[in-house]
Amino acid sequence: MLEFLIPIALGAVVLSLGLGLWNMSQGGSASRSQRLMRWRVALQLIALVVVMTALFLAGR
Repeated sequence: MLEFLIPIALGAVVLSLGLGLWNMSQGGSASRSQRLMRWRVALQLIALVVVMTALFLAGR
């Protein structure tokens, strides 16, 4: 199951980063950019936990 969660988690991080950068480059709302970057940080944490869990379970 983790082999499916890793690409999904990484894709979510890339998507939130792309949306945040797109919003900033188009002169969008600063508060929206901040919210998207906060989502990116949270999604990075989730992706890190998923990857570390996969590595831990692979080493067992």
